[in-house]
Amino acid sequence: MDRKKVGIVCTGAARERYFFPDAVQRLERFADVAWLEFEGPARASVPPDDAESVRRLAEFVPGLDALVVSYGAPRVTDEILALAPGLVVVGDTHGDRFGGRIDVAAAHRRGVLAVDTTNGSSDPVAEWALALILVGLRNAGSHFRRLVAGEVLWADRDVFLQDPGYLNGELTEKTVGLIAAGNVGRRLLELLAPFHVTPLVHDAHAPTALADVYGLEFATLPVLLAESDVVVCLVPLTTETQGMLGAAEFATMRDGAVFVNVSRGAVVDTQAMIAELETGRIIACLDVVEPEPLSPDSALRAMPNVFLSPHIAGVTAAAEPRFFELMVDEVIRCLSGLRPHYPLVPREPQAD
Repeated sequence: MDRKKVGIVCTGAARERYFFPDAVQRLERFADVAWLEFEGPARASVPPDDAESVRRLAEFVPGLDALVVSYGAPRVTDEILALAPGLVVVGDTHGDRFGGRIDVAAAHRRGVLAVDTTNGSSDPVAEWALALILVGLRNAGSHFRRLVAGEVLWADRDVFLQDPGYLNGELTEKTVGLIAAGNVGRRLLELLAPFHVTPLVHDAHAPTALADVYGLEFATLPVLLAESDVVVCLVPLTTETQGMLGAAEFATMRDGAVFVNVSRGAVVDTQAMIAELETGRIIACLDVVEPEPLSPDSALRAMPNVFLSPHIAGVTAAAEPRFFELMVDEVIRCLSGLRPHYPLVPREPQAD
């Protein structure tokens, strides 16, 4: 049987950082592997669209059975796909689950499987979401600010009895609402299980079978916001979700509720969130903001009921090998006639 041929396209810096030798060797045992490298940094998020880059990709793809793209790769358009009639699968190692480097609709029309393994960072994102939940419930951000400012906390211990960290501090048996139940959400549900929480999920695209698997209830967004002690935003950024959490949504949240965002800042109307936080009713723990980076004069920097981290939820050394390791699994799976585990979805829900 002829050996399969797999092409990998990325910057040289990305190859050095993300394509670890063990995974490369595993793929090489299965197929012949060819590389197309471009200049640029390890994280070159915007696909180049200059004529020379597109020409090089066009010359590279004929004869491939699988094509893997990453940082620095030009977009895999319908025209590129047409040059590789034997292509079975095209995959993006860092596509943010939405095919920025792949015309997913064109791949579907041509019968080419499209996959994405951005979920290599799902575990640390879920872990950080859990950490932020605990930080928020204990009002730890406020305590930290006061401690580093040199304050003596609780000179009058009775004051502590009114603190949100005292009143609402335990996660056990709380109601936790997850906005989206993708890879991160499902991992977070596993991490929450020992706390015996009541999980609510708002996700129109999630299979209903998850309800029985995780013991959760699906809810409308207003119900989830009104009933949850903790609201965790995990939803991807699309035209459908941009600004989905505004003044009306924050006003619906319970007094003392904790809002955690580890998805994208633009899902939230920042000014509406700030206005609600200024009332002191809720606590926010934010790994992402809009705009990003956070401006030096942003009100969020000084609010005692806000805990901030600089978009680090998914950034760990342990996660970096997983992106390509998972992609190797997917390529071998697809070229062996099996269905992929991580099919790529279009950025816009209405897309084909």
